[in-house]
Amino acid sequence: MVLPLTRTLATQAEETTHSSSGKHVHKAYIALGSNQGDRIAMIERACLEMERFGIRVKRTSSLFQTSPMYVLDQDLFLNGACEVETTLGPIELLDTLQAIENGMGREKIIDKGPRNIDLDILLYDNETISHPRLNIPHKLMLEREFVLRPLCQLVPHERVPLPGMNLTYLSALNSLPPSDTVPIVTSPISSHIKALTPSDPKRKTAVMAILNVTPDSFSDGGQHFYTQENLSSLTTTIREFISAGATIIDIGGESTRPTATKVSEEEELSRVIPAIKHIRSLSEANQIAISIDTYHARVAAEACAAGADIINDVSAGLLDPDMLSTMAKTGKSVILMHMRGEPSTMNKLNKYPNGLVQDVGAELLARVRAAEDAGVRRWRIILDPGLGFAKVKEQNVDLLRRFPELSTDIEGLDNFPWLIGTSRKAYIGHITGVEKASDRVWGTAAAVTASIANGADIVRVHDVKEMSQVAKMADAIYRI
Repeated sequence: MVLPLTRTLATQAEETTHSSSGKHVHKAYIALGSNQGDRIAMIERACLEMERFGIRVKRTSSLFQTSPMYVLDQDLFLNGACEVETTLGPIELLDTLQAIENGMGREKIIDKGPRNIDLDILLYDNETISHPRLNIPHKLMLEREFVLRPLCQLVPHERVPLPGMNLTYLSALNSLPPSDTVPIVTSPISSHIKALTPSDPKRKTAVMAILNVTPDSFSDGGQHFYTQENLSSLTTTIREFISAGATIIDIGGESTRPTATKVSEEEELSRVIPAIKHIRSLSEANQIAISIDTYHARVAAEACAAGADIINDVSAGLLDPDMLSTMAKTGKSVILMHMRGEPSTMNKLNKYPNGLVQDVGAELLARVRAAEDAGVRRWRIILDPGLGFAKVKEQNVDLLRRFPELSTDIEGLDNFPWLIGTSRKAYIGHITGVEKASDRVWGTAAAVTASIANGADIVRVHDVKEMSQVAKMADAIYRI
């Protein structure tokens, strides 16, 4: 028996777009949830399964760790949402999502109870749908913070398509009573270390150690070259980084200082791949993540295949047209930094007509959207304001001072984890009068403290032992 489906257009929408096959393409929003097993892996696998079934995942929200509702005796959930494009009708879409759940081993024993994956249709075009198996908008969504919070990252100002209800999703979220347990943004980095939790006021700052395997980096060039003769020294350095408190090691094979000589991808690969493999061979490195500092897509891909967990691109995909799609294919976490031009031209591109924070924010937001369009999940993105890149001395200080305006006040940039790389930068030397980069430890310590006080989740440093102590002290003052 065919069950009745009642569909009502909430507003008179434009004609639905068509796919290359001539079928209508519909926009839908899907809630994602898991509280069993590897929750992040389950949600990411579900997104891949949707795409395998022809449901294109266009954008995703952050992931929020939330307490269970209704059935309280169960583990914490990770919840998110995604915007998809599909040629399936609403019931066909429901059938497909349930097939994905079943294929991933979901067993529904208790209603609203534990589950390894949960996929619910929240919205479908701009329609209201009533069916014995499906109601759109989802019946309980307006009372559920764990649904509204991620949905509001995707459609904060769209109106709920219910008759007689003049309500946006953001206003619906803001009207809910305060939660007993505030949802915590959860940003995975690697299976080797804990996820970042940028919305947790008690979080600990992650220390990223800089390992430049280059001959010409501005303060440590030539110190960490991978050669058989230098292998013992490199191993000692890595072990010292880890014992001092670094949980991420950032490996760079090409200097990004303004006067640096460009190198070929082959040369860059010859520097970074042996170093990555060597680090992964050390037992101590089982508890750290490796980041590859490159703006070349090929280097990023091969570095990830060799064991890197994070792609750190100073250009946020602007210098290599294949970078964002490569990031998406690897499924790794990525760092998108604000920069203009390229290293040799960036210092001339320091005019911000709409204001430093507004222009940096707008340009970073554009890179986030480009990454999402390429298939990078929002929960895999880390942002970097790019101190020292296309910014002169006063601008670096101003951006550091006003960092909370950038990270929390600009719509669309909230709930990301942020990395700040201020270590030994030239502006510190200009202010302190310390010409030699490696002697700027005290100025760096002050800037790292300010970074943590203003909300940084990761600090990228050369002086790992000293800055790990600074981070611990700053955390004790500002966060714990």
